[in-house]
Amino acid sequence: MPLRVLNMLGEQAAAAARAVVPDAEVIAVPHDVIPDDLHGEVLFAAWSRGHPVFERLDDLGVRWMHLPGTGVDAWPRTLLDGRVVTCARGVSAIPIAEFVLAAILAFEKRLPDTWLASPPEHWNVGDLDEFAGKTVGLVGLGGIGTAVAQRVQAFDARVLAVRRRPGQPPVPGVEVVPDLADLLGRADHLVLAAPATPATVGLLDDAAFAAVRPGLHLVNIARGSLVDPDALRRALDDGRVARATLDTVDPEPLPAEHWMYTHPKVKLSAHVSWVSPRAFDRMLASFAENLRRYVAGEPLLGVVDAEEGY
Repeated sequence: MPLRVLNMLGEQAAAAARAVVPDAEVIAVPHDVIPDDLHGEVLFAAWSRGHPVFERLDDLGVRWMHLPGTGVDAWPRTLLDGRVVTCARGVSAIPIAEFVLAAILAFEKRLPDTWLASPPEHWNVGDLDEFAGKTVGLVGLGGIGTAVAQRVQAFDARVLAVRRRPGQPPVPGVEVVPDLADLLGRADHLVLAAPATPATVGLLDDAAFAAVRPGLHLVNIARGSLVDPDALRRALDDGRVARATLDTVDPEPLPAEHWMYTHPKVKLSAHVSWVSPRAFDRMLASFAENLRRYVAGEPLLGVVDAEEGY
């Protein structure tokens, strides 16, 4: 019997599956009512966690489910247990790393304030800084953290990192420090690139902000839950944090009157750092490679640990 792949992401996804397993039976999952006779060993899932297919994974015979995104913090444990679950870990590393670099350079070069809209009082006078020689602290050194490290090193910046498993293979040019406190006291730019797990909720609290180097630039492209918003506001107001570039917040979207919209030291974006015209193709490639591995009996990439939530 051919491999049955349940597909929630349209004809392009079906074509990607058939390209690596030509004899696979790729079945489109209906948007509303799930037929009683629907079954399949593999599910290429969509983002819609409320879809009725997720209520019947056991009945459908799903042994492996591939998620199209990276973070799994919003997925109920009941969907992650009982089967192999993989995610598209690392597929957004390039656009997110570019976003981080843009945020860092904007901070150092005072953009957009440097641009002129009228004649200035003086030419050849400004308040710009250099990124070269500064220290970037990475919280998390997976695909995104590694991509950030590679790019900032091209600007002669130092890179420190703290990671969940210090014994993982080293990343060239990156100094792995033993704990977050060591990182906070040495970083000029602090980049959050860790997953949202029970262990990282509220990671940056009052105690953490008390340990930072004054004038820190915080960049969060991970999850808003890593930062205690009240503690961040206090750190911004007393100058310990010079700027917070936040692409992720908690909750999303923020309420209309939230203080982050108007705080002069906050640069807020709508969780767009991952956006790229190549995003969907990379996501399909991630699934296709894992499908090839699944059929070949090779280890899958991006396997989710339901206990750790990542």
